[in-house]
Amino acid sequence: MARSINDVLFIEETPEGIILLRMEDRESKNTFSEKLMKALVQAFDEINASEKYKAVILTGYDTYFSCGGTQEGMLKIQDGSVNFTDVPLYQLPLQCPIPVISAMQGHGVGGGFVLGLFADFIILSRESRYTTNFMQYGFTPGMGATYIVPEKLGAVLGHEMLFTAKRYRGVDLEKRGLSIPILPRTEVLTHAIDLAQNLCAKPRLSLVTLKDHLVRKHREIIPEITEREVKMHDITFHQPEVAEKIKEVYGEMA
Repeated sequence: MARSINDVLFIEETPEGIILLRMEDRESKNTFSEKLMKALVQAFDEINASEKYKAVILTGYDTYFSCGGTQEGMLKIQDGSVNFTDVPLYQLPLQCPIPVISAMQGHGVGGGFVLGLFADFIILSRESRYTTNFMQYGFTPGMGATYIVPEKLGAVLGHEMLFTAKRYRGVDLEKRGLSIPILPRTEVLTHAIDLAQNLCAKPRLSLVTLKDHLVRKHREIIPEITEREVKMHDITFHQPEVAEKIKEVYGEMA
């Protein structure tokens, strides 16, 4: 039986140690609303404090994985009242001691796509659109995107995505030779569950030990990266034209 946090994050557990987190903030289309951010932080806190889980699956609903920052949230960063580091969602999959699978069955936009890329395993949908659209609004990327996007997608494609803010369907990324699994939307979660079941056949201590080794470099460098990104935001985010672009083009996704 599924339980929910704030009615926007639904949680299912299996006896073998899989915990499935389904983001379902339909009102905000899985943008980083206050309710969804608090729910994600609470869920990962619970996972990190328990030793009964072996694998996490993070997914969305219908055609949405995560659509990144809300318009209100971006305007608050623009006026200087908050920073993206105040609630470091991007760190949740990275700091989780057990493997995290991002089953991005739906659109991944801006920080929402970046959140998925911080997982240990990434699965995309052929039909969905993915973008790091920070520069569409005129400000430089944050949330560790300047590091993790080229790291996971390759320097050429990663830099292209960051600079141009273009949208890419999963099938387009597949044609670019991306090594990440890209499947029909209806098969993404099934593939993620099969992968999680494979992981759960291993001892938890071995999974934790191997993850700690494999992501150590990421964990060590991300604080420095995000500090630099905040400094870039101090230069680029507070331009008056950025506020106008946020109001003008916000929500232009699919």
